[in-house]
Amino acid sequence: MVNAAIPKLLVGVLTTLNANLAQNVTNGASEWGTLSAQKFSKFLTNNPLPDGYPWSTLTATNADPYTQAPVTGVVRHYDWTISRKTLAPDGVERPMIVVNGAFPGPTIEANWGDWIEVTVTNGLEDEGTSLHWHGLLQTETPWFDGVPGVQQCPIAPGSTFTYRFRADLYGTSWWHSHYSAQYSSGVLGPMIIHGPNHLKETEDYDIDLGPVLLTDWYHRAYFDIVEDVMGTDINSIIAAGSSENNLINGKMNFNCSNTNLPCTEGAGISKFEFTTGKKHRLRLINAGSEGQQKFSIDEHSLTVIARDFVPVEPYTLNMVSLGIGQRLDVIVEATGSSGSSYFMRSTIETNCTRSSQPYALAAVYYPDANQTALPNSTPQPDTRPDCTKPDYPLESTVPIYKITPAETPDLTYEIELSLAQNSSGNWVWFMSGSSFRVNFNEPVLILANKGNTSFPSNWNVYNSGNATNVRVILKNLFTVGHPMHFHGHNMFELASGTGTWDGTITNPENPPRRDTHMIPGSGYYVFQYVADNPGVWPFHCHIAWHVSGGLYVNLMEHPDKIAQNMKIPQIMHQTCRDWAAFSNTTVIDQIDSGL
Repeated sequence: MVNAAIPKLLVGVLTTLNANLAQNVTNGASEWGTLSAQKFSKFLTNNPLPDGYPWSTLTATNADPYTQAPVTGVVRHYDWTISRKTLAPDGVERPMIVVNGAFPGPTIEANWGDWIEVTVTNGLEDEGTSLHWHGLLQTETPWFDGVPGVQQCPIAPGSTFTYRFRADLYGTSWWHSHYSAQYSSGVLGPMIIHGPNHLKETEDYDIDLGPVLLTDWYHRAYFDIVEDVMGTDINSIIAAGSSENNLINGKMNFNCSNTNLPCTEGAGISKFEFTTGKKHRLRLINAGSEGQQKFSIDEHSLTVIARDFVPVEPYTLNMVSLGIGQRLDVIVEATGSSGSSYFMRSTIETNCTRSSQPYALAAVYYPDANQTALPNSTPQPDTRPDCTKPDYPLESTVPIYKITPAETPDLTYEIELSLAQNSSGNWVWFMSGSSFRVNFNEPVLILANKGNTSFPSNWNVYNSGNATNVRVILKNLFTVGHPMHFHGHNMFELASGTGTWDGTITNPENPPRRDTHMIPGSGYYVFQYVADNPGVWPFHCHIAWHVSGGLYVNLMEHPDKIAQNMKIPQIMHQTCRDWAAFSNTTVIDQIDSGL
């Protein structure tokens, strides 16, 4: 009998679970979500350790994380191939696009200040690709941010390209394709960068269990979904964005009677092991395509210690919420008995998006528990009934390293988000009346490096010139929220809410910071940033179907420095020549914005 802790919708999915609970390295051919998955130390020790740490005497309180990354002299190298492969993360077989044959893809691990090199071979025969390193600043390497048509040309089929960038912030993040909605077919993985520990001895964790990737899941190829999302019938568009399942670390079950695709019942859910009396660090990542997630562990509390790449004063909740692209590092104390087991849960917030199976489950086992049996545990009270509300009040979120933004910005942008039909009748997203579309063959950064400052209107380039402090007042004219992600910076989150901003700034002396913010439906979001990173930086909704629909702008800063001081490597130009050779003989079916 299936216990009462399982949502009714999942009863049919899990009745066959016991016999093959979380099969070893099945599903997406990845070890994530199995008991043999890697655990992580506090930092990597295979490099010089001055004063006992790779970052020497720098701490979370005495070093500005944006300007004082250490020089470790270490390079971490990875060699990846992107290719097509049929996998079954939830038992339903579907063609996917993956890195090194697995979903989720390989983990990047480094110490703060290390250099990271990733050599990428495009094994796709008919489309380009590129990879973005979500949340990193790319200071002095803006050409390696990975957005095609903005900083680079796509990597052509059969070509190889090496990204090289600093681990200039520390904490938890992820990498993913930025070519159309390609990552929705599997091109993504976790990124862990070790840095100074800001926790008191009584707060500190004992075991780092690593990434917990939360992904709404689709059984169709990304291109087919984008084709529908870019249509003319609004009801069909909404239906196209509905996911079939929800996964934790690339695993979950599916009721095979609900699909015509090849399907195996009881493919297996993810497993984690807790040690009684120990504190465990979990690195939560919403790496999905559309769905906002609410995450909890039955009968356990979650102490948040970082939001995105920003360490914060710890706070404890029974349930947390993450929009697409957001990360939360949490500590969970193992208070259960040695033979107990519990469900880990992540649920798509369906009052903001659609899913035919929004519940994801994983099993948490204590050392003496029966690891082939389902947990029988009590769910946490649902404290997240409204996905338009923030995951935690901005007023109560306090970064460990204090930074006070300029009281008066040099420049203010006011940008409105809206959905409307274009001249062809297609429903697309607009930012202040302009829907974005990229030109893969003409990256904006490379053009700016040649002295260009004038661009087509639908490239949505906002040139802030030599302004140092820039404020953005974002107004959401749509009823659904958007996870807005800014490349190359952490944003000072000055204010956010529904209705109209009244001018009040939250915590003006030390406002919360992060790189991805959920702007509520019919609401506002006000942020500020220090324009100290010359480049062309994307600011966009991280819902895959929304950025495909044009919900995107480029925030350019210091064009004079881009043109006069920036030495763009020749590999960037060669990549464009390779892409031109490919695109001159192959029709690129760019049905969306391209990103």
